[in-house]
Amino acid sequence: MILPIFAVVLGLGVLVWSADKFVDGAVGVAKFCGMSTLLIGMVIVGFGTSAPEMVVSAISAMQDAPELALGNAYGSNIANIALILGVTAIISPVIVVRKALVRDLPVLIAVTAVAIFQALDGSISRLDGIVVLLVFAGVLTFNIVSELRQKKGAAAEEPAAAESGESEKLSLGKSILWLVLGLALLVASSRALVWGAVEIARALGVSDLLIGLTIVAVGTSLPELASSIAAARKGENDLAIGNIIGSNLFNTLLVVGIAAMIAPMHSFSASILSRDLPVMAVLTVLLLLFGLPVRKSRVGADGKRIGRINRLEGTVFLVAYVGYIGVLIAQATGVLK
Repeated sequence: MILPIFAVVLGLGVLVWSADKFVDGAVGVAKFCGMSTLLIGMVIVGFGTSAPEMVVSAISAMQDAPELALGNAYGSNIANIALILGVTAIISPVIVVRKALVRDLPVLIAVTAVAIFQALDGSISRLDGIVVLLVFAGVLTFNIVSELRQKKGAAAEEPAAAESGESEKLSLGKSILWLVLGLALLVASSRALVWGAVEIARALGVSDLLIGLTIVAVGTSLPELASSIAAARKGENDLAIGNIIGSNLFNTLLVVGIAAMIAPMHSFSASILSRDLPVMAVLTVLLLLFGLPVRKSRVGADGKRIGRINRLEGTVFLVAYVGYIGVLIAQATGVLK
């Protein structure tokens, strides 16, 4: 028990520290490149924190385990919104900027609808994989081109903003170092923490099923959780919300697309279509609705009202996640059918 306990303690400590440095690096790179932290959160942070899911789903597809591949991707999406954003909003309410509301969240809802449509026939073919990979390429290109156009339009204001922020504290080289090292340590420390927790749980007689549905499920989302909380605490709300949106886009399009290209998923449980995808869709729509600036009077730097996911809404997300996990456990143990 000594080694697992040490892994949990050390993993937790490194997780918190590396998340802080990772966010500093991401913000530094964003400012030096003239890109918004929302885009950096969606692309770099979203891709980096979704890398473990990508590897797991690819291996699952090669081993003819479609349920594990799809469950990994869609389950991570559910955890990203309900658990990660819920906890983050409870700790520090998350500001949702107008760009995320009018562009990125509607795109995420449309992508979720595509995922449901493709699963209606009970299979995800290679053609489906090609479609979602093309959609992913299109979404990524559109976001980068839009950002570059906005950067040109705001060229006169950018130098002043870049000179007075975090970029003075971190050089470009140091920002890249913290970005890469922070991400690597995030993933490694979360794995160490999960391994230690699993070993302790088994020593205490907890079943593998319960371990898988709770410790491992939460553990695979620890990089997103740690980076989102660190971003929110530093006031980098664009990075926090961008992390969630980007990670879910990567999971739904890239992770599922790669898995389908490796091995078409012709047989998976009907519960994915009847339970997991609807839950993911409802949470995604709620994310947009909660973020709307209705009844919220905060005004952004551009003079336009901005939305905010407050502590009450964060609690709703967290309760929804606990309920979802409860249903999974009840169904797995035969209490619910």
